[in-house]
Amino acid sequence: MISIGKKRTLLLASALGAGLAFAQTGLAQAAATQTTHTHKTVKKSRKSVAQAVAPAVVTPAPLAASTSRTVAAQRTDFAPVTESGARGGSENIVVTGSALSTSNNANANPVQIVTAKQILQTGATTIGDYLQRLPSVGSSGTYNSQTNGTGGSSCVDLRNLGQNRTLVLIDGKRTTLNGNNSCVDLNTINVYQVSSIEILKDGGSELYGADAVAGVINIKMRHDLNDANITVRGGISDVGDGQTGQISGYKGWNFDHGKGNVTLFGSYMTKSGIMQRNRAWSKNVQTNDPVDASDLLFGSSIPTAGKYFTDEGTYVPNASGSGYHTSTSADRYNYGSQQSLTNSLQNSTLSFDAHYDVNPHFTPYANFQYSHRTSSTMLAPEPMTGSIYPSTLPSSLVIPANAPYNTFGEDVLMYKRYGEWGNRRTETATDTYTAIAGAKGEIIHGWMYDLSYTYGWNQVMSQMSGVGNYAKLLQSYGLEQVDPTDSNSALVYNPSVCQASSGCVLSDPFKPLSSAAAAYSNYTSHDHYYYQLRDLNLRIHNNHVATMPWKGGGDVGFALGMEHRGEQLSYHPDAVVASGDTLTNSASYTGGGFNVTEGYLEGKATLLRDVFLAKDLTIDAQGRYSSYSTFGGTKNWKASINWAPIQDIRFRATIGTSYRQPNVYELYSGGSLGYASATDPCAQASAYGSLSAAVVANCAKQGINTSSFVAANSGQIPTLYGGNAALKPETGRTYTVGTVITPRWLPGLSASVEYWHYTVKNMIAYLSSQYIVDQCYTGADTKYCSNITRVSSTNQLNSVTDYYANIGGLRTSGIDFDLDYRIRVTRQDVVTLGNNFQQLVSYLQQNEPGGQWYNYAGRLMYQSGTGQPRVRDYATVNWQHGNWGVTYMMKYTGGMVWNNGSQDLSTELGYGRYKTPGIFSHDLTIDYRLDRWKFQAGVNNLFDKQPPFVADASTNSAAGLYGDLYLGRYVFLQAGVNF
Repeated sequence: MISIGKKRTLLLASALGAGLAFAQTGLAQAAATQTTHTHKTVKKSRKSVAQAVAPAVVTPAPLAASTSRTVAAQRTDFAPVTESGARGGSENIVVTGSALSTSNNANANPVQIVTAKQILQTGATTIGDYLQRLPSVGSSGTYNSQTNGTGGSSCVDLRNLGQNRTLVLIDGKRTTLNGNNSCVDLNTINVYQVSSIEILKDGGSELYGADAVAGVINIKMRHDLNDANITVRGGISDVGDGQTGQISGYKGWNFDHGKGNVTLFGSYMTKSGIMQRNRAWSKNVQTNDPVDASDLLFGSSIPTAGKYFTDEGTYVPNASGSGYHTSTSADRYNYGSQQSLTNSLQNSTLSFDAHYDVNPHFTPYANFQYSHRTSSTMLAPEPMTGSIYPSTLPSSLVIPANAPYNTFGEDVLMYKRYGEWGNRRTETATDTYTAIAGAKGEIIHGWMYDLSYTYGWNQVMSQMSGVGNYAKLLQSYGLEQVDPTDSNSALVYNPSVCQASSGCVLSDPFKPLSSAAAAYSNYTSHDHYYYQLRDLNLRIHNNHVATMPWKGGGDVGFALGMEHRGEQLSYHPDAVVASGDTLTNSASYTGGGFNVTEGYLEGKATLLRDVFLAKDLTIDAQGRYSSYSTFGGTKNWKASINWAPIQDIRFRATIGTSYRQPNVYELYSGGSLGYASATDPCAQASAYGSLSAAVVANCAKQGINTSSFVAANSGQIPTLYGGNAALKPETGRTYTVGTVITPRWLPGLSASVEYWHYTVKNMIAYLSSQYIVDQCYTGADTKYCSNITRVSSTNQLNSVTDYYANIGGLRTSGIDFDLDYRIRVTRQDVVTLGNNFQQLVSYLQQNEPGGQWYNYAGRLMYQSGTGQPRVRDYATVNWQHGNWGVTYMMKYTGGMVWNNGSQDLSTELGYGRYKTPGIFSHDLTIDYRLDRWKFQAGVNNLFDKQPPFVADASTNSAAGLYGDLYLGRYVFLQAGVNF
């Protein structure tokens, strides 16, 4: 017996030592490639959805799938009762961050658990809307308040490291990505099917795969139901828009004495968007930020009546329709009055879940989830200033002097916004399905297995009307190029080019197009995206392989597994758009994929238990080896220690590495044109302080008089984006140190404090367009001048080239404080307090390898709407009195100084506003249970708090930070019944 024990101990120590050196991640999901970048770039007259300067970094991981279901077979309400989603289940469960079962409060990894009740009491119609409340969720993701180029998707990021560094799982396993944004679209998940959400706020690459740099969000769904439920919800803003409606239902059946179960879920959700003109704070878009209020500009310099440039001046038509007057700020076009502030969404879901316990060793299971989501959003009519990359059509529409309709007697440059084509309307249809089939059970002596195969597919079809066909527009005006191969070629008047084209109506560019001419020159683009996932996954674990052979020694557990995954993604742009012959953003085909084979190992040993100064002392080591078809092999590891000297307090620490290979868009994206949130330095030279003289001089070298030059694109710069096949993978390191307090003398209280730190090297990102032009025109780094081109005839910025690159590094750190306290006041009164607090200590980023470190902590990238507030907090108070319940929720976002990627703004630099104050918002929900019924009513944004002003030239605020306030005060009602 002693000999066997010694051998077992030796084997154990050997394996555990190997695990510590090799450190792979445990049972969870394998690596994947997610992207922060929304492939579809931003259209004219709207700000860029993502701030190129906001980088990406390393962090947390998710939860591995449990071998036992976490939801009770019989339900009597539509929300889970316990944090684990189980009614009276065991405390030892598989919690995100480990492949082995553990007590929730004894987890070395910082994991936040959100219950279905907490989600539904907020009135959130999508998971993304709820997660945006949490302090650890950053503003660099994609949200429903971002309407330009997002395709109606909602994707989450942790710690402001980017959505491509946050892994989202469903029931511990990978799921299908959205092809447009290359991330898990949270808008496609039925919020009523969610049992709980586990958020690993620590790097998880060693257990779940490379893209778990910032952490893991594991969405646990409801299973094993043996009743039925229908729940209906409706809501509306206090100004009569933003209507939402949801209906969800399920039916579950146990059969063969409970050995098997089949559960069906279905839902339909509709959410109407709101227009900017219906919110006083956003209907007139401010496009500059001067000290003197008399210099304020609103809207675009390109009106629907047209703007005509001659040697004598700049003119616009009179309102009477005859004659012209010199253009003034009063002639600017308010594009905000025609644009959507939030997306319109509709989502239908259907899911099927089944399993059958043949015996303890074999439980086959299957799961199928399907979503059909549509979205729509509106932009102001298309502006025209000339051709766009890669078109060879005229870069400037210069009307020749001898054209019969040209009464100016000289060549005239024309800019015009084509209201005759109507508003640009983007409509997107997305189909997503994920099918999983597998089997699990006990192999022998406590060794459990889970073998599964996942197949996922996503298709996105998007169309945008009102984008115009530039070639047909020129035909309508009877204009043709002298040299069709040269975009700088002169135009000549030749009416036969229209007469020879069927349907063309010869038109006067100085007058509005007729309905027939508008129909001929208008265009609706059609884009298609496809994504495919194949994932073979084997997981094996045993929580009790052996016991430490000394007094007070505890269990030793092991987990191991393998995964083989393939992902493919492609983007097929409209052919006319790809040629550059429309007036919207051009784009090129993108396609690619990768295969990865991975293995992981985890060892956990409880060194001491229930002895003096060691109520619990546990160490854990995880390691993962990944072999990519694109970049070869890599190893990631993580080690942790968890020490509770007494029952009331626990200390924990983790340290691990991360690795992220570039995703398909980062590697293979074809060139595409977008409009980045930035300003031409030659149009705001006075804002550069001591560097203003250098800007004036450098602009003058290109023939630009900075005192009179006006940029055609309001607060935007045309930017050519693209992939880079020479990218290197990102690497990083993460560590956390914290404590958990659960005092026996204060039952129901749980509090934790955690310090976290991430480092990312070879960070993959775009530089901001503002950074590129600033480096050039201030003379700080003239190599960037080669990335900038201007239109020779107008000196307007033609494009800034900005491809993905390994731009440098990122270091960020902070402190989390979480508190939960449940107090029973009387037999019928229970009060529950909750608080999630984040203090950002640092957010340092390089914009080029070996370059200067910029401190973005407490800064708001005002042009794009992303930011890193130093303080964020989300607090809840729930009072339950018998069948009645009241919940109050408060969210706080700290104030920030505005930054343009290179420097903080100030009045000394010529800016009028340069910071945003701290913002509170408040919500209230009341619920009541009556037999099998549950009723709920709530008010979000109780005091109708408006989002703070931000000079983003888009919405007058920052959607990534304050988008939950865009709707205003919102009221909702809900009723559900079990039967």
